[in-house]
Amino acid sequence: MTKTEEKNQKPEGKVTAFLKKKNIEISAKRYFIDAMGAMANGLFASLLIGTIVATLGQQLNIQILIDIGGFAKSVAGPAMAVAIASALQAPPLVLFSMLAVGTAANTLGGAGGPLAVLVIAIIATELGKLVSKETKIDILVTPLVSICSGVLLSMGIAPYIGAGASAVGKLIMWATELHPLMMGILVSVIVGIALTLPISSAAICAALSLTGLAGGAAVAGCCAQMVGFAVMSYRENKVGGLISQGIGTSMLQMGNIVKNPRIWIPPILTSAITGPIATCVFRMQMNGEAISSGMGTCGLVGQIGVYTGWINDIAAGTRSGITAMDWLGLVLISFVLPAVLTWVFGLICRKLGWIKEGDLKLQ
Repeated sequence: MTKTEEKNQKPEGKVTAFLKKKNIEISAKRYFIDAMGAMANGLFASLLIGTIVATLGQQLNIQILIDIGGFAKSVAGPAMAVAIASALQAPPLVLFSMLAVGTAANTLGGAGGPLAVLVIAIIATELGKLVSKETKIDILVTPLVSICSGVLLSMGIAPYIGAGASAVGKLIMWATELHPLMMGILVSVIVGIALTLPISSAAICAALSLTGLAGGAAVAGCCAQMVGFAVMSYRENKVGGLISQGIGTSMLQMGNIVKNPRIWIPPILTSAITGPIATCVFRMQMNGEAISSGMGTCGLVGQIGVYTGWINDIAAGTRSGITAMDWLGLVLISFVLPAVLTWVFGLICRKLGWIKEGDLKLQ
């Protein structure tokens, strides 16, 4: 573009061109899919893995594992913020500045810290990108703007964002305790669908601090999708597909769902059954880390989360021990029922011609 063209360009055109130059894309995909997915990865690589390692250390009485887990859990805020900034393709100075921002937002956000980190890290990252490399003292200006904007926002709004997210999560958990049948269905189906969609069910559960019976229903819904799709598509994808979907992610089927949405019917129906069985029959609760509620069988994180919840309850004195019924419920809800029910529903859909050979084939 020539200088004359730049001079004659309309203000809105100049703003658009500047945002493009700064790689700032204001879109739902970037903020609610890319950023949320990255946030979940940051949580996984800090809080979640730290909890698993610390729990292992406690069970085996190995202090070094407990210490390692503690250090990992302590950097959850910075890990989330840096992951979000990375997803927004932030330059290095902005990326590293998010360590302070994530710490402030997560700490001041309280129980709803992950949602506060998501909102504030996005804003601070984009503000940092706006000033990046615009001055000769970039090494001072960029981190100053990124950190100050993020920390000031954390001080101003993080407590309110956190309180709001926590209130919504508590409302869902209260409603599930009050109406375990209906809420067991709703939570299981909705979180299960979110798991397969290109958004992060783990981030949603973490942001809302979704635990208790509602967390158990969320685990059920996620397992129905992952194990369900893995078993239902075994004839097309064999062992590789079984593993990649069963302990990886059902999101791999998203392309096939777009082509034929009816392939989603069996796992959704399954989640509508296993959710209330989890809440009404087995009273399965997720009292581990909230992020585990949205992980299902991915790396067996959901099951490890339920187990760590049992351990936490025993330590708190609210549970006397782990019963055979607890184990039976966990195995049935996580593996057996999703596999059997989805296979049956899938067989019916194939008989009806709704699912054809190759519809579930992973590319």
